[in-house]
Amino acid sequence: MNYNNEIINHLQANKILALKLDRALAGVVESVSNQLETIGAGAKRGLYYTSCFTEEYQDVCQRQKKEDIRFKNGVIHLLQNRDIIYDMLSVYFEEIFRYKTSEQLEHIKSMLMAVNIHIAATSLTNTGFALATATFVATGMNLSLEMSALAGRKISFGIASLGMYGIVQKAADSAYRLYISYPAYYSALYSQDLEMMYFLIEPLFQRADAFKAQWMSDDGIKDIIIRMVR
Repeated sequence: MNYNNEIINHLQANKILALKLDRALAGVVESVSNQLETIGAGAKRGLYYTSCFTEEYQDVCQRQKKEDIRFKNGVIHLLQNRDIIYDMLSVYFEEIFRYKTSEQLEHIKSMLMAVNIHIAATSLTNTGFALATATFVATGMNLSLEMSALAGRKISFGIASLGMYGIVQKAADSAYRLYISYPAYYSALYSQDLEMMYFLIEPLFQRADAFKAQWMSDDGIKDIIIRMVR
């Protein structure tokens, strides 16, 4: 399933896609369902931007400007009709299958088949199996996208601006948690301008304990895939 339309619809409803991309997401956005939390995050981000006026905190200012630009780049991927959920899943499975042998992949595939999960990989190469698994998970998973953070009723210009920055702050916080939890996956997403979009699938990864795949056996990886789908 391609989730781009759903994501884009929510972004459009919140005026995010109406923002001028060359102005680093300055503009208005509608309220969010978890409005107070998001507005609070936006206020915090706005406060951090006051560091731009002080010599000592230029690193904070520059980091936030970079995050704004990279969030914008993620939105551009959506506008280019890329299947961003599939892309992020593909990167994840390529990471966890990177050093698996054909025998290990066959074992994982067999265990999944035993619970009625059939990965239609034409060949059991690492990349082929990763892409096939990403396709299956993206098609069958019970994904509750973090779009609740992008829906709500209209509010005033000033509060809406804080909501906009709150969304970017949430994306930045999510990307930082990813950086700490799974640096290799973060780097792989970063290379494709996708790390600031990770917040869209973070709840799925948390529910599935997806980062434990770095240390898990083949059986543990099988369990992660099952939790992603069911």
